[in-house]
Amino acid sequence: MNKALTVIRIIFGILLAVFGANKFFNFMPAPEEMPEAVINYMTALMSTKTLGLVGAVELIAGLSFIFNKYGALMAIILMSVSINAVLFHVFLSPADMIGAIVLLALNIVMLYAYKDKYKNLLAG
Repeated sequence: MNKALTVIRIIFGILLAVFGANKFFNFMPAPEEMPEAVINYMTALMSTKTLGLVGAVELIAGLSFIFNKYGALMAIILMSVSINAVLFHVFLSPADMIGAIVLLALNIVMLYAYKDKYKNLLAG
């Protein structure tokens, strides 16, 4: 990877690790006002422990990108989280969509950065 992609990978990893850890330790305050649909959705995710799974994926992916281990695998796994984040914001909280779009864009950059690792996987 060139230096620019290395910097992006590390910044992306730090962001993922922080937001993933926040799902366990709640050190970032939640917004004061949220639409009822968002509250219902988040309540469902918390009651089924799904939010913990998402946090674990984000934390593990973040550490993988920071330490440059299994980044290609984590970029694929993280796509489901990225797409779900964008869909969540499109349908339930469009005012806060920029963070989800940045997550998806950085995830796509990482997929592109690791494209050579996927050649055997995609070869018929």
